[in-house]
Amino acid sequence: MYKLIALDMDGTLLGHDQQISARNKAAIAAARQQGVTVVLASGRPLEGMTRYLDELAMTGADDYVICYNGTLVQRAADRSVIRSQALRGRDASRVAQLAHQLGVNVHAFSRTLGLITPALNHYTEHESRLNDLPITLLDFAELDPEDEILKVMLIDPPELLTPAIAQLPASLYQDYTVVQSAPFFLEIMNRHSHKGAGVSALAEHLGIERQQVICMGDAGNDSHMIEYAGLGIAMGNATDELKALAGHITASNDEDGVAVAIERFVLGA
Repeated sequence: MYKLIALDMDGTLLGHDQQISARNKAAIAAARQQGVTVVLASGRPLEGMTRYLDELAMTGADDYVICYNGTLVQRAADRSVIRSQALRGRDASRVAQLAHQLGVNVHAFSRTLGLITPALNHYTEHESRLNDLPITLLDFAELDPEDEILKVMLIDPPELLTPAIAQLPASLYQDYTVVQSAPFFLEIMNRHSHKGAGVSALAEHLGIERQQVICMGDAGNDSHMIEYAGLGIAMGNATDELKALAGHITASNDEDGVAVAIERFVLGA
């Protein structure tokens, strides 16, 4: 019996219209009524998840949220922290210097400063609108070396970002968790942080066995939790790489794929 379901948001729970379908809502509500814990596990900051948590009524004392790709695991009601494993200002400075050398844009999420970037660009403005966060312009070399940084992102169109990724030094992958969440986003976190670590920490907190966990996603930043889960499910619109890791492939995010999977594996519909 499955007791915990972790759901990615963009490309998984949300359709291309950025909405949760009625069928997905109904399936999640039915699973929760059976005592299953359902948690949103996203690369987004909590600010970009709040309205969906409200919509799903997942804001009580027994509700949790996994944000920044597992860097933070929090109780939804009071935002108390279950797990936190962040970067520091010196890490953001290092990545920004590398981004400058490769000719791509960069932004980061600071615990104290919010969304920060050395230069305004389309993708940071997109992130700002998506998550309802103001942008702070800041040279990352000026960051306090100990400032808590939740994640850093290389951001640019695929035609610029893809060749830049090919030039990244091996040391970056050794020192950090590096995942691609979209063709225009490369995300860099503490090497101990990823969605798999976040889901694992929550399962341990709740006393739930790995075999009792379902995780669903569509992109590279979901790979760790898909590998961790007792049942890892890839969306029909997922990358080929993620589908190869998954134990099951459901319908796409625009075809109620989350509901289809919950109905089959949890509700027995």
